[in-house]
Amino acid sequence: MSPIKTQMIFSTLVFAVVLLLTFFLLLQEKHAIQLSEDSPINQEPLKTNRIILYVSKGCSHCAAVEAYLNQNQIQNKISFDIKVVNHSSSNAKELQSKAKLCDLPNNAIGVPFLWDGEKCLIGDKDIIEFFTGV
Repeated sequence: MSPIKTQMIFSTLVFAVVLLLTFFLLLQEKHAIQLSEDSPINQEPLKTNRIILYVSKGCSHCAAVEAYLNQNQIQNKISFDIKVVNHSSSNAKELQSKAKLCDLPNNAIGVPFLWDGEKCLIGDKDIIEFFTGV
């Protein structure tokens, strides 16, 4: 085989490999962008219908709410999440973002804290009253 033919075949193969790699990388990047747009972190809407109760271990007011929930089997009547904030910085940051939606200053945030999808409730009495109607 002549050196010119060998060089042309080699150049064509290199071009094809580069083209395939470029296509593959672009496809991966597009897929990664779609995943990040669909991820729960980026889909965090300003308002969500999901009820979340933020508590702290060692908090007597939180314990009172949890006791009420257990005694009245509230978890069987309504779906909600309980998130502990004193052992999870991501839960604490999430609580702060919910408080901002309610225009609460940082010094007004405490636990137990309930986000009902639209409103913020702070304190055992208000939260127990919220669940009383369930």
